[in-house]
Formats: sequence, C-alpha cells, structure tokens
Amino acid sequence: MSWQTYVDDHLMCDIDGQGQHLSAAAIVGHDGSVWAQSSSFPQFKAPEIAGILKDFEEPGHLAPTGLHLGGTKYMVIQGEPGVVIRGKKGSGGITIKKTGQALVFGVYEEPVTPGQCNMIVERLGDYLIDQGL
Repeated sequence: MSWQTYVDDHLMCDIDGQGQHLSAAAIVGHDGSVWAQSSSFPQFKAPEIAGILKDFEEPGHLAPTGLHLGGTKYMVIQGEPGVVIRGKKGSGGITIKKTGQALVFGVYEEPVTPGQCNMIVERLGDYLIDQGL
C-alpha cells in the first residue's frame, strides 16, 4: 500500500458514515520529508517540524509559544507526553502522533470533534508502530 493510500483511505476517510472528514492530513518523516499528504495540508517550514519533534523529546517545549504548522498557531492542549501532541485553534485543532519513523498529522474543523480526530490519527499511528514504522 502506498503512503498516499494511508492518507486518502485512513486519515481523510468518511468519519462514522456521516460524510464528515478531517480538513487535512499528512504523514511526515522525522527528517521533515513528506511521505504523503492531503491536497489541503498546509505548506510547513522545517523549523515547525523541528519544534514538534523537540516537544516529543521534551514535553512542554511548545506550551509557551504554541504549536505552529504552515504559519497557523495552535494552543497546545493535553496530549500524551512523548506520544501525542494535541492543539486547538478556534473550533478546530490538530492531533499529531509520533511513530518510530514518522509523524502522523490530522487537522480538523467543526463539525468534526477533537475525539474523532484523535481516534483517526492515533489508530493509524498505532498501526504503523505495530508495523515497525
């Protein structure tokens, strides 16, 4: 299966058969290279990915400044230190799951809920971890 298929079929999927979808998603290597992304995923800068990785190594690193992706600032909310980072901006937000080799990103807006985004991103991240990725 191609990386793009994981994004298209597992991250940008129809949620609960309700016709709702994440607004953007991607799988990005720890080196900042894009493995696959939705067409709507923001163009990010290398320092943004470096800051996210630093927060996985040192939980709380992004809390004072916020999480930035593609120039959008998200307020960091409770995640799982070293495993998942969650951010909020208005009625939407972001979930990032770290695997052995990649970061799995999901970005959502209402009516998608934070819990739905978390479930989708973390489920794929857990699968990739189980596959040694």
